[in-house]
Amino acid sequence: MDPRELVRASKFLSLVLRHRPEVANVTLDPRGWVEVDALLNGCRAAGRPLTRAELEEVVARSDKKRFALSADGRRVRAQQGHTVAVELDLPARTPPDVLYHGTVDRFLPAIRAEGLRPMGRHHVHLSPDEATARRVGERRGSPVVLAVDAARMHADGHEFRISGNGVWLAAEVPPRYLCRWPSG
Repeated sequence: MDPRELVRASKFLSLVLRHRPEVANVTLDPRGWVEVDALLNGCRAAGRPLTRAELEEVVARSDKKRFALSADGRRVRAQQGHTVAVELDLPARTPPDVLYHGTVDRFLPAIRAEGLRPMGRHHVHLSPDEATARRVGERRGSPVVLAVDAARMHADGHEFRISGNGVWLAAEVPPRYLCRWPSG
């Protein structure tokens, strides 16, 4: 699969597995899984045919590792980022001392006032390193990377989870835990 087709397939799968499963006429189970055969049939019916091999290639080669196949290879789901109701059943984990969030300047006034909120998603997404957070912020313009005092948040009783692709998840990040603001 060429890189552009890989991106197109990944975006379509993100739409179906995170936000609008009805586009491919599939139903996610309570943990976000769908049978691979049902998904492939739904993709074909939606005019976006995908073979089993292509699906496996998207799962394996997607740069953000957004998707996971079940251990038996019969089901697939998005790792995180859902706007539809799913429970990923990820255990609470102790985070590293500092996590990062990539954003852009135009969102800073709201973040300073309200902290980081999940918006339409179930969780706030945090990165384990500045470089990843920078890449996330770049999707919307000139990136701004914020540091999160995850150690203090955790000590204060906030829970963290980590998805299968290394994205840290929190219900919210109040402004008092944002410990580095860009200068200027």
